[in-house]
Amino acid sequence: MRNKWKKKLSIIWRGWGFSLVVALLIATSFKSAIADWNDIPSGSMKPTILIGDRIFVNKLAYDLKVPYTTLHLARWSDPKCGDIVVFYSPKDGKRLIKRVVGLPGDTLAMRQNRLFINGQFVKYESLHKEIIDQIELDQQSHHLFFNESLTGKQHAVMLSPSRPSLTTFGPVFIPEGQYFMMGDNRDNSADSRFFGFVDRKLIVGRATMVVISREGSFLHPRWGRFFRYLS
Repeated sequence: MRNKWKKKLSIIWRGWGFSLVVALLIATSFKSAIADWNDIPSGSMKPTILIGDRIFVNKLAYDLKVPYTTLHLARWSDPKCGDIVVFYSPKDGKRLIKRVVGLPGDTLAMRQNRLFINGQFVKYESLHKEIIDQIELDQQSHHLFFNESLTGKQHAVMLSPSRPSLTTFGPVFIPEGQYFMMGDNRDNSADSRFFGFVDRKLIVGRATMVVISREGSFLHPRWGRFFRYLS
């Protein structure tokens, strides 16, 4: 009986079993080292990224890693200020998505939710209403919305004046090989203000696009957010 099962398993392996294993290894290696997606379960990146968005992550944006590891095979770029990146939290290893607001060698501070980088305050302007309107109506009146300009690139941020938060810190000097991450939802984000700097090797890749989006379930798609590039 045992020999019979061995013979059947051998036939299956020679037939399609080996091909299936190879296909699975290729597919998972692709996700691990080249491209992946990230489902958004929290509102820490509102109003740029909403709960229910599925984000495309370009893992080749900065480097090539050994699949299933954080070991680098090659590096051709580094994260820039303003990039939205996926990384592993230095606190608990959880995969997170935040914006890079401080680079190695920068001196960073915040005063009442206004960033201060290398001796200069970051510029803030009013935000387009069409972006604000993506936030639930009952929440809009409790928040302030702005365009924040990091190195000339603008992106949306939101503040919650009534919510206790770490709105003032620093100045802090960012060491070599380390990055400072923050969520665009400044008063509702567990980020580098709480878990510290993020080592370069912990950065998985750059988030570039909302692929699909839904409100609650796939029965309630947000069609207007499909294939929207992130800024």
